This record gives sequence, structure tokens and C-alpha cells, in this order.
Amino acid sequence: MKFLVAITSFVGFLMVVLPGLLYQFFGLDLGTAFTVFRYGVYVGGAALVLILLQVLFARKSMRLGATFIYALLALVAVGLPLSMMNKGKSVPPIHDITTDTQNPPQFDAILPLRKDAPNPATYAGGEITEQQLRAYPDIKTQVFALSIEELFPVAVNSVEALGWEIAAKNTTNYTIEATDTTLWFGFKDDVIIRLTAQGEDTLVDIRSKSRVGKSDLGKNAERIQLFFKTLRERTNSPAN
Repeated sequence: MKFLVAITSFVGFLMVVLPGLLYQFFGLDLGTAFTVFRYGVYVGGAALVLILLQVLFARKSMRLGATFIYALLALVAVGLPLSMMNKGKSVPPIHDITTDTQNPPQFDAILPLRKDAPNPATYAGGEITEQQLRAYPDIKTQVFALSIEELFPVAVNSVEALGWEIAAKNTTNYTIEATDTTLWFGFKDDVIIRLTAQGEDTLVDIRSKSRVGKSDLGKNAERIQLFFKTLRERTNSPAN
């Protein structure tokens, strides 16, 4: 029983943790990675059942420290995927979020980097827009009480502070294009920020779009909100 508990706990944990790293660094097929990831839940669940049986019927042979570690590994194997699944159910299955749904910022310098991406760079609109507006009503154009010349370098610094890889900084049309790479699977999501002068103020629009996947699990909206939070902190500007 102890050996079976150890094996199922470790295997379940590895089936959940390793697919992202194997996809990112060793070219594992994404479909295979997700399949292994999904089945890790079942293996982790089996480990938890075995641990429960061990507690009920073989308690005397248990080693408390080892059992605690096995239970922790199994909980990660079950909890992490279930958490992601629940997140997916709470957000719309979209992967292109913008503050300006009528005239979204258009990628330019990023386009060559997306040429093999399953998700095209074009903005679909229609039902995608409707789903975004229902789910993220707070994602909208922001106004800053600074001139465009003053705000642009602060926006660039904010992007750099967030660790995004800048592809272009255009001081002619005041746009910034960058890529953010997710930590676990290494998914690359592209961002374009557009500044527009409005009198003495500046309008800031941003668009964040995933290269792969139907649903972004809310990541693009979170990225936009994080950028605005960072920019406001660096300009001491209140939210609007």
C-alpha cells in the first residue's frame, strides 16, 4: 500500500507539473500536454483515495511525514487543474481583449512574430466583443492628465517593469508593441498600447491577444488591468 501511494502521488504530480515545461522547452505537442495534464487529475485523485484507505485500514504502518508529502503532491495534482477548470468556466472563451472595441489598436511590428500562430492577429469583433463587454465592463479607454510626450516614456517604462519584451516603440504614432510570456507553459501573448492626445490629456488604449488557445482563462484582461495599475502608480494618476 505504501509503495502504491508513493507511486500514484508522484506520478499524478508529475503529470500535472511537467507538461507545461515539456511544451515550453522541449517541443511537446500542446494537445498531448493538455491530455497528460488532464489525466493527472485522475491519478492524483486515485492517490488521495489510497491515502484515505491507508489512514482507515493501515494506520499502524503509516509514516506520518511521508504520508503528508504524498497527500500534498496528490492535492496539487488534483487542485491545480480543477482550479484552472473553474477559472475557465468563470470567464468567456475568448483570447483577444481591447479597451477600444470599435477601433482596436492594430498590430504591426508584432505581425512577423505571429505568422505561424494559430490565432490570427485580426480582431474578430461581433460575438467576441459582446462577450468581452459582458465579462469585463471595466476594460475601457483610460484618460491621463499628462501630455502625450510626457506619458509615452512612462508607458514604455511600465512595460519594461512588467517584464514584457518590447518589439517596437513608435514615437510617430505613439504605440508600443510587446510580448508577454506566461511562466508555466510559456504561452506568448502580444500587446499593443496606443496613446492619443486629447487636448492637454492623453487617452490610453491597450489590446492583449493570445497566439494560441481559444480561451485565455482571463489572462489578457488581467494583463490590461495590471498595466493600467502600474501606469497609474508611476504617474500618480487616479483611476477613472
